[in-house]
Amino acid sequence: MPAPGTPGHKRILALDVGSKRIGVAVTDPLGITAQGLDTIQRQNKRRDLEALGQVLAKYEVSEIVVGLPLRLSGAEGTQSEKMRTFADDLHAHFGLPVHLWDERWTSTEANRLLRETDLSIKKRGQAVDRMAAILILQSWMGARQSR
Repeated sequence: MPAPGTPGHKRILALDVGSKRIGVAVTDPLGITAQGLDTIQRQNKRRDLEALGQVLAKYEVSEIVVGLPLRLSGAEGTQSEKMRTFADDLHAHFGLPVHLWDERWTSTEANRLLRETDLSIKKRGQAVDRMAAILILQSWMGARQSR
């Protein structure tokens, strides 16, 4: 696959998966920045995969990063296991590489950043999943570049 920032590079998608919503972010065409997309309201596995498939096709995604909820200690719990299963389902369904990435502080940071805006509490709640997905993607991209 071409390196980020070169012609032919495909985008990377990040997901902040919750029980009710999936926050979505994607890299720009050059693979430099992360931008938030519309949050997906979860319905059931088939509909969730259908909605994600539309995003993957529209943005020509080549890799997926899924936030992995760890305990503060770094240990995995039941939510981590659910995300591992979700990531396995994504890989099996779409055949793309799926990476799990520590998301421990993304929702906290997203809430902090959004509190600094003029958004109403209702709109802030709707934006937090998108912002968390952006933070997951930025963190993953930063770690990948420093390797």
